[in-house]
Amino acid sequence: MPATSADHTVFAPQALARVRAGSPLVQCLTNSVVTGFTANVLLALGASPAMVDIPEEAGPFARIASGVLINLGTPHAEQRSAMVEAARAAGPAGTPWVLDPVAVGALPVRTALARELLRLRPTVIRGNASEIIALAGAGDGGRGVDSSDGVGAAEESARELARTADCVVAVSGPVDFVTDGARSVRIANGDALLTRVTGGGCALGAVMAAFAAVDEDRFAAVVAAVTAYTVAAELAAKEASGPGSFAVAFLDALAALEEADLTERAALS
Repeated sequence: MPATSADHTVFAPQALARVRAGSPLVQCLTNSVVTGFTANVLLALGASPAMVDIPEEAGPFARIASGVLINLGTPHAEQRSAMVEAARAAGPAGTPWVLDPVAVGALPVRTALARELLRLRPTVIRGNASEIIALAGAGDGGRGVDSSDGVGAAEESARELARTADCVVAVSGPVDFVTDGARSVRIANGDALLTRVTGGGCALGAVMAAFAAVDEDRFAAVVAAVTAYTVAAELAAKEASGPGSFAVAFLDALAALEEADLTERAALS
């Protein structure tokens, strides 16, 4: 029987507890704008970040990491080589890895790189609606890193991409959408202030890698990751007066997040 939203509401607190108990080591090959924020998000959650993103180190480290994030935000030449090296190593090692195809479709270098990485079978793909549509071959991307499509418009592309790539696809937006091609969940938590902090979306990819590292049901793990992240954003927004104070409050909310918060606040359908 397919899992229901109620099942995921029960699973998410358990997954959060496993992340904190296991402190998964997440290798981040991510963009230069968000490295500090991403590392702090992982630490606040209870995971351990490692920014190992140069050739000859990226592959060996991907074999021993708990999870890997590959984010195409600022893909300079050396990092591009390291990303391919890490993805090639992660698959045979059984290390779950997340592809965040930032601005794919809109820009040629990262689009070609995203296509190459897609052939290496990511465990999870996370992006905004325009990025997911473009990666699925159904559109040309958004306005750089900003989406020009709504999440609803990307749902069928996300399902098709999940089926053809045999992975979990997460579409970020006001209501997040997660699918593995057969199962789908919408998560209506979060706050608009999360979109006004640099790295708000990018760090979520690292959180997905941490949750995927502690559970073999990667679909349920990604739903749990998005739920924990967006519930923390709601709690932080209650304490914040603007984007600056929100960024600090968000880290505090992740660190203080309790299993009961997820049980009580998760808005899944």
